[in-house]
Amino acid sequence: MNPDLTLLHPYPFEKLAALKAAVSAPAHLNDIMLSIGEPKHEPPAFVLDTLVKNLSKLSNYPTTKGLPELRTAIATWASKRFQLNAGTFTADKHVLPVNGTREALFAFAQIIADRSKPDALIVSPNPFYQIYEGAALLSGAQPYFLNCTPENNFIPDFSTVPAEIWQRCQLLFICSPGNPTGAVMSTAQLKDLIALADKYDFVIASDECYSELYFDEANPPAGLLQACAELGRDDFARCVVFHSLSKRSNLPGLRSGFVGGDAKILEKFLLYRTYHGCAMPVPTQLASAAAWEDEQHVIENRAAYRQKFDAVLDVLAGVLPVTKPDASFYLWPKTPIKGELFAQQLFAQQKVTVLPGSFLARETNGINPGEDYVRLALVAPLAECIEAAQRIKQFVQSL
Repeated sequence: MNPDLTLLHPYPFEKLAALKAAVSAPAHLNDIMLSIGEPKHEPPAFVLDTLVKNLSKLSNYPTTKGLPELRTAIATWASKRFQLNAGTFTADKHVLPVNGTREALFAFAQIIADRSKPDALIVSPNPFYQIYEGAALLSGAQPYFLNCTPENNFIPDFSTVPAEIWQRCQLLFICSPGNPTGAVMSTAQLKDLIALADKYDFVIASDECYSELYFDEANPPAGLLQACAELGRDDFARCVVFHSLSKRSNLPGLRSGFVGGDAKILEKFLLYRTYHGCAMPVPTQLASAAAWEDEQHVIENRAAYRQKFDAVLDVLAGVLPVTKPDASFYLWPKTPIKGELFAQQLFAQQKVTVLPGSFLARETNGINPGEDYVRLALVAPLAECIEAAQRIKQFVQSL
């Protein structure tokens, strides 16, 4: 078997299950789950209707490249959302539908990593989405982590990375808005990264699956393609973005997203995916096109999250050092005791499940930047989120 499989770490939720199994929680309380970033808002009815109306098309093999109507819907949405120059982001060359960003992020590293170079690096933020690490290890490259701390506003300080690291870097994963911190990179920071990618010849993979969960309707988070457009970089060279309907449209089970950007890279990714056998079913494609073509449900989704953030932060004010993130549906509070112990004791006393930040990070340069934090996903209904915040308040006050 592939020996690199032995390098994989247990997934964060495996660790969390073991942590909870070591204690018992009050039987009379309901378990409120704030640990998994799984949206609980109702999916758009019109998307479900489109899916059902097209179930007969399951009798057709889907193409890996996807239906023209889906790719057109995606290209139209992305061009408008990220203010791309007219006609530069095309349905034919710059878009590939994928079965959610998770499988695409993993697969993407397999086409970028050059196994002939044993010292190759895949660089990512720390804390991070664990798929980045697994993708690096199984591509034959080594993961290299950049700590995200309060001192750098939870965005890696790329200016401090030694030239020797950039010279070995083949792929840089970024996540903006970030998981777990919700930090958003500015257009200027993205432009600086593009300049580094040109100088050292690496590819940027920008995970933007939280890009549509923000608070100010007039100021959506910038994206990597937007930075390209402002630079007049209409070929999107070395730049690839990953977007999903899971968070934007409350459709995690649809497993639908897209990869967009550099046409030369996507051409090779399409070749890989053709062999990989990961084409999206036709009914899913048509339902996805309907979702990308509508913005009203996304605006309403943001309003629901805004209400939950305001309510929860009002309860936790003065209890935990936590502020509203730039975007996403996560809170990243610093804990008065180690995050792992905080999560375990919170569950044992209040039956609220949160994720220790250390499970999302690796020790780098002598620290685990998630060790003193927990991640709270405000995905539960409003009343449950408020109840969870009240229980967390009681727990902290008992320490």
